[in-house]
Amino acid sequence: MRPIAQAKLIVYRWRLAQVTTSRAPASHCYGWGMQKPNEARTPRRRSRAPRIILLSLFALGVALLFRQGLVPSPLSPFPALDLAQPNPWFVDWRLAELKNNRELCPRVLKAPHVAAQPIPDHRGSDGCGWINAVRLESAGGVRAGFDKVTCEVSAALALWLEHDVQAIAREMLGQRVVSIQSFGSYSCRNIIGNPFWKNMKSEHAFANAVDIGAFNLADGRRISVAQHWKGDGVEARFLKAVHGRACRYFRVALSPEYNQAHHDHLHLDRGPLWRCK
Repeated sequence: MRPIAQAKLIVYRWRLAQVTTSRAPASHCYGWGMQKPNEARTPRRRSRAPRIILLSLFALGVALLFRQGLVPSPLSPFPALDLAQPNPWFVDWRLAELKNNRELCPRVLKAPHVAAQPIPDHRGSDGCGWINAVRLESAGGVRAGFDKVTCEVSAALALWLEHDVQAIAREMLGQRVVSIQSFGSYSCRNIIGNPFWKNMKSEHAFANAVDIGAFNLADGRRISVAQHWKGDGVEARFLKAVHGRACRYFRVALSPEYNQAHHDHLHLDRGPLWRCK
């Protein structure tokens, strides 16, 4: 065979061997003791969902602790509530700090914003009673006589009366409020007027609520919930305006719009529920 023909034959056989090898199964390409080369793998991203869920649960737990007043004062980032300052930030949590803190209460409930005397705690065998309560004489410069009422409700009442009710009264009625008609605060009973909650203790059972029947003005006029709420005059607008502002400080603020049981008064409390109607 000629050298050129022999060379062409060698090249042809080499190319045939290459084609056969490339088409062979992987098991034919790697013998015993031979390792298959590592293939490039795209790294998997870890899901962020578990981390987000854990952070959300943590934040919710912290918020619940603040809302229930369970964060000790040394650990709280908030300063003591100043009743002279209108529109305090985080007002609900800062009011809740007064729930169990006997040392903080007299630092907040002080003249000229509040006139009150602390009373001993009382826990009845019937599940009623009060903790960290006072005997209230005035709040926000308004005579407000409540025999037993919690510290946090007293502070909320002072903020509402001084910074909201008085401003609305001067704007709408041209007079300031000098006193409110009390329909009571402490009463050992269940919730009235709501069949879904009839077996649940009212916040009145813990002195953590107040009922207000009327607002007395400096010129002698009385703005009554029973008499003026359903009207269309300035008195009705005043009552609806002060009720709306109460929802900032009280978690539950009920009016005659809620049910017949509240036809003649405003119910304000700082219990665990949240309703403004």
